[in-house]
Amino acid sequence: MVAFKGVWTQSFWKAVSGEFMAMLIFVLLSVGSTINWGVEDNLQQADVVRISLCFGFSIVTMVHCFGHISGAHINPAVTIAFVCTRKITLAKSIFYIAAQCLGAITAAGLLFIITPVNVIGTLGVTALNEGLSVGHGLLIEILITFQLVFTISAACDSKHKDKLSTLCIGISVMVGHLFAINYTGASMNPARSLGPAVIIWKWENHWIYWVGPIIGAVCAGAAYDYIYCPDSELKQNFKDALKKATQKTKGKYIEVDDTRSQLDADDLILKAGAIHVIDIDQTERKKAKDSASEILSTV
Repeated sequence: MVAFKGVWTQSFWKAVSGEFMAMLIFVLLSVGSTINWGVEDNLQQADVVRISLCFGFSIVTMVHCFGHISGAHINPAVTIAFVCTRKITLAKSIFYIAAQCLGAITAAGLLFIITPVNVIGTLGVTALNEGLSVGHGLLIEILITFQLVFTISAACDSKHKDKLSTLCIGISVMVGHLFAINYTGASMNPARSLGPAVIIWKWENHWIYWVGPIIGAVCAGAAYDYIYCPDSELKQNFKDALKKATQKTKGKYIEVDDTRSQLDADDLILKAGAIHVIDIDQTERKKAKDSASEILSTV
């Protein structure tokens, strides 16, 4: 139960419901743009530019609307990357990912209901180009998700004072689609691929759209936070801990106490423009003093 501290609060469940709603709207609007409305002999080719713009601007809109409520991850790969970089706890991420997947499935179901049967097709299920191998598809998903999550990490960086961070994330999604739609369908988001797959029940090579984005997201988050723009305080703590660990006292290694509490390391507070990462646990402790409410948020 200690691991789930901070979960059983009203503000956290508002954040979880925000992830559900953001994913529902995102998938409904963006996947809806992939529907082929041509009929019989007048079939229309998928408009790559239209689809890319819809995905990109949908993300911009959802991040703007839900960024201060839930952080608008709107992507299980992003949530997992933030677990690895200690911006959100594992316990909280479980609820986020569940809400995201449920929102995507609900959106795909609604889209299936409101779309005429003769134009439903595959309902936007992501699929590999026939000329690509599974390995190629996996690599492409890793690469396009890497650039997305690296952009998100930069947008969330409190040292990066960019007021257009929300727009930058949308452009990153747009660029990924412009490049990879004809390769893999440009998922970059396991939940986005899961929703249509569940409704149409088409699972061919579906694992690629989980493994690829997760690998790309974790690599991007780790590269940004631990290589390119490491937190100076965290870096110094690691150095101090390593120094103490290598010291000996009477033939025994001394015990090392990290100067930074685990609670502080679980959820980092970052602010950059319209995007915020808010520490639920810290706010919950503050709430016990002044009855203030809490909000968790990361992009």
